[in-house]
Amino acid sequence: MRSLAAALSRVLTPLSNLLLWISGIGLILMTVFVAWQVFGRYVLNDSPSWTEPGSLLLMSWFIVLGAAVGVREGDHLGFDIGLHYAPPKVRLAMQTLTFVLVIAFGIAMAVYGGELAAGTWSAKMAGVNMPQGMEYLPMVGGGMMISLFALEKLVRLYSGEPLVEGAPHSHGSVE
Repeated sequence: MRSLAAALSRVLTPLSNLLLWISGIGLILMTVFVAWQVFGRYVLNDSPSWTEPGSLLLMSWFIVLGAAVGVREGDHLGFDIGLHYAPPKVRLAMQTLTFVLVIAFGIAMAVYGGELAAGTWSAKMAGVNMPQGMEYLPMVGGGMMISLFALEKLVRLYSGEPLVEGAPHSHGSVE
């Protein structure tokens, strides 16, 4: 199990870093798009039609990719005091259930996002000549990444590795 955890970590650490960079670049691009829209509206008196849908699409991507990285890094909301005071076997059950539910949520997000994308692909987005289904692709990508990162956490839990790289073993081991 430790070798699987190590292999996952070798693959998912660079992927997580890449997703974080993509999210950051998306945030910057969205800011530029909105600034261009404001400039176009108030200075040029001609607001570009592509900036709003482009900004919303970028925002969708950087939010779900950032959320996936948050799952991997343990930065999501949690009730840690319950884990801290729970006996080891109860803590293990709570963490296992949490990661299984997060994996299921990510899979559902990807599957239903894919269905929404496929069902709306033939329509065009307002303001841009792109398929409406593009709006749902972030759910597919983000759901897959959330599931993958939660699976890594589950493997780390059962391998005795810390749940977050570089963290102490206090909550990431089966005692």
